[in-house]
Amino acid sequence: MPWWGWVTVGALLLAAEMTFVDLEFYLVFLGVSALLVGLLSVAGVDMPFWLEWIVFAVLAVGSFVLFRRRLYTVLHPPPEGAIREGVEGDRAIALDEIAPGTTGSVTLRGSTWTGRNQGSATIVPGAPCRVERSEGLVLDLRLDD
Repeated sequence: MPWWGWVTVGALLLAAEMTFVDLEFYLVFLGVSALLVGLLSVAGVDMPFWLEWIVFAVLAVGSFVLFRRRLYTVLHPPPEGAIREGVEGDRAIALDEIAPGTTGSVTLRGSTWTGRNQGSATIVPGAPCRVERSEGLVLDLRLDD
């Protein structure tokens, strides 16, 4: 395909992404890949017809797999105040004294939870603790240093 064919297809795919697909970033990577193959032709890289299509496919699939999720997350952040999935790594505050291996109440994200002390030190009321994992409604905790 001539260079201008790749550039035209790339521009049409990018325009279709902006117009019809509501920026879900499915066609962007196809469009950019087509533009890159066109630019390679303009730059003087002489490729047979079949190699142009292979380069296009590798660029499209590779960029889609490597960059789509990150690009979508950056351009479509979760709404303000949205609670992300999972609590591992979050910081909870102890409401009760929690001896090693026992349970007590902790507060996390404005709610009261049952926390199990997985560490070797007693967690005192008001102490920050790190959530290691959650098992149902019970949080496994360690004293936060």
